[in-house]
Amino acid sequence: MKTRNLGNSDLVVSSLGLGLMGMSPGIYGETNDDESIRTIHRALDLGVTLLDTADVYGNGHNEELLGRALKGRREQAVIATKFAFGPNFEGINGHPDYVKKAADESLRRLGVDYIDLYYQHRVDPNVPIEETVGAMAELVKAGKVRYLGLSEASAATVRRAHAVHPISALQTEYSLWSREIEDEILPAIKELGITLVAYSPLSRGFISGELRKFEDLEASDVRRYLPRFQGDNFQKNVDLVDKIKEVAQEKNCTPSQLALAWTIANGALPIPGTKRVKYLEENAASVDVELTTEDLALIEAVSPKNEVYGGRYADAQLDTLDQ
Repeated sequence: MKTRNLGNSDLVVSSLGLGLMGMSPGIYGETNDDESIRTIHRALDLGVTLLDTADVYGNGHNEELLGRALKGRREQAVIATKFAFGPNFEGINGHPDYVKKAADESLRRLGVDYIDLYYQHRVDPNVPIEETVGAMAELVKAGKVRYLGLSEASAATVRRAHAVHPISALQTEYSLWSREIEDEILPAIKELGITLVAYSPLSRGFISGELRKFEDLEASDVRRYLPRFQGDNFQKNVDLVDKIKEVAQEKNCTPSQLALAWTIANGALPIPGTKRVKYLEENAASVDVELTTEDLALIEAVSPKNEVYGGRYADAQLDTLDQ
C-alpha cells in the first residue's frame, strides 16, 4: 500500500482509506458485524490504515464496531471520526460544550485514549467556526485528539478555522460525478496544505458498475431516496458508467479502480466505503493504477464535469450547508 503525509501533521497514512458508514444498519441495506470486522482486519493487513467513522453512523454502533475490531491492533490504525449531527442525522451542534461531550463519548465507544483525526461533520450555521474549532483545539491540548478536520466546509470557513488551529484534512464528496469543489475549495486547501479526503469517491457505489437497475437496491438502502438513483436518472447514470467501463477495460482495471485512481491523481485521498472483503481488495488495488495525461483526458471526455443526472442528496441538511 502506498502512503502519504496527512496535511499539516506528522501522520503518515495509506493513500486510500476505508469508509465504515455502510457497516451500520439502516444505511446501505443489511449488515453483519462479523463480516464487517473481517473487512476491517483485512484492510489493516493490506496496509489500509485510515479508518473513517462518525458518532452518528448507526447512532454509536459504528464507533463501537471499530473499537471491537481494533482490539489488539490499535497501533496499526489511524482513527478518524466526526461529531456535529444529532441522532439519525437530526440537527447540527457546534457549541464548544457539545464538542467536548461528543469527543468523550466517541472515545468511550471506540475504547481508545485518543482520536487521530477529529472532524466537525457539518458546520453549525449558528455558531462561529472560531468557537467550534477553539473547543476542538482544546481537545488537542488535552491529548484526546491529535489533529483536526472539517467536513463540507466552504473555502472561507476553512480559512477562518485554520487561523484558529491548523486544519489537517477537509472531508467532502469528491468523485467523477461530484466536482463542485474544484473551483474554490480545492485551490484554497492546497494553498493551506490541507489534505482533501474524498468520501463517496464512487458516488455511493454507482460508478462501480455493480448496480444495473433500481430493484438491485435493498428495501432498507437509503440510496433509494437519493436523486441520482431515482426515476430516469438511474438509467441515464448507468449509461454513463458503461462509458467509464470501456476506459477501464482498456486500462485492465475495474470501473471502481479507474475512478479511485482518478481521485488520487487529482490529489485527493479517497475513502471508499464497503462492508465486504472482496470490494475492499478491489478498491485497495486502485493505488497501483497509473493514469497518464492521455488517460485523464479520455476519462474527462467520457465523463465530463457535472454531467451526472441528479443531485447528491434529497435532504438539504446533508448537503453542503456552509455557504
